[in-house]
Amino acid sequence: MASKRTALSGMMGRFRSRPLFRRLVRIAIVIVLLPLVLTPLYLLPFVHPVSTLMLKDLVTFQGYDRQWVPLEDVAPVLAHSVIMSEDGQFCSHHGIDLGELKGVIDDAIAGEATRGASTITMQSVKNLYLWSRPFETVRKVVELPLAVYYDFVTPKRRIMEVYLNIAQWGPNIYGIEAAAQHHFGRSAKNLTRRQAALLAVTLPNPITRNPARPAPGLRRLAGLIERRAAASGDYVDCLR
Repeated sequence: MASKRTALSGMMGRFRSRPLFRRLVRIAIVIVLLPLVLTPLYLLPFVHPVSTLMLKDLVTFQGYDRQWVPLEDVAPVLAHSVIMSEDGQFCSHHGIDLGELKGVIDDAIAGEATRGASTITMQSVKNLYLWSRPFETVRKVVELPLAVYYDFVTPKRRIMEVYLNIAQWGPNIYGIEAAAQHHFGRSAKNLTRRQAALLAVTLPNPITRNPARPAPGLRRLAGLIERRAAASGDYVDCLR
């Protein structure tokens, strides 16, 4: 009798798990198909995409500040600073920096602390379509092919334009125009080299880093990025 009850319990468990499995499959299909559909739509200059973090702020009734600006209305030194700070090979890779990725894998295999290998393209698809936490490993697996697809479909200038308009620069502050106005009281078009560098080095942690009141370490890092941006040359050629 006990064995019959065990078998019956196992069958009921399988039946109960099937709806959950179907829901998970549907969610996975949406995660895959939505970027494939939206990415070509985001090529249109009058379409102004929002990030998943911006949507979260709306759903939780926090709201956000974002003022879309075309790349032409952003100081070139800002885009150059972001490239030199976030993704030096932006103009030459195809969504993934294979050299940096290999370095991360080698460090992980050796048991050493790993460094970041996320490109601007990878950050863009994460901001547009994916999540930050939890299940970061699962997200990375999805993020890599999406970054390749996004880079294949989208010109570099449009990738940069969208990224600068959806990146977070503080609590509920998104996009370079809102960031420039909030932190420095001026438009993105009129940012100085120093202000551009400070904004660029804020990106990895915009909640705790304040470009308007930088700590000494942030100022030193901004000085390095300012010098790199001034000598960026071919590294930023795809934006010209």
